[in-house]
Amino acid sequence: MNDIVNRVANSQLMTLDLEDYYPEGQRRVLDIKDWLFEGLVLREKDFRGQVSNYDWSQFKDTYVALTCSSDAIIPGWAFMLLDIQLEPYAKQVVIGDLEDLETAIYREVISSLEVSQFKDKPVIIKGCSNKPVPKNAYIMAIHKLKPVAKSIMYGEACSSVPLFKKKSS
Repeated sequence: MNDIVNRVANSQLMTLDLEDYYPEGQRRVLDIKDWLFEGLVLREKDFRGQVSNYDWSQFKDTYVALTCSSDAIIPGWAFMLLDIQLEPYAKQVVIGDLEDLETAIYREVISSLEVSQFKDKPVIIKGCSNKPVPKNAYIMAIHKLKPVAKSIMYGEACSSVPLFKKKSS
């Protein structure tokens, strides 16, 4: 009788699950539309008043995306002023939406990712996640792994899509 052998478990195949690196912390969007005159015009004195009277402590240990959902033209200094107020509280601040925020968070995560354990190994970048891993994170992971991995696939061990294979020398 032949024994069933789990070839995946016995292989050198390694999995990179980007969800494992998802930093905990609340994500928040701060929309400044309501701080503008008629939602369209930034009046410096009024805006500065809103900034100075706002309770910034509510952003303690959060990740913040700054945005303006109206078609107003917001000068760069306005977002810089908001960042100065958020800096003592927020873990990270970006201008944009939640997708921009997650991308910025993962840029830091992947840039500090230690990849030596993947050297000369076949790697699968796991595709399904329950947390909001941005699409750009997968591109960043490829760039990080390509110089060290023997091959890179996407998906699961049982149904992976080959993406890269190092040329043999």
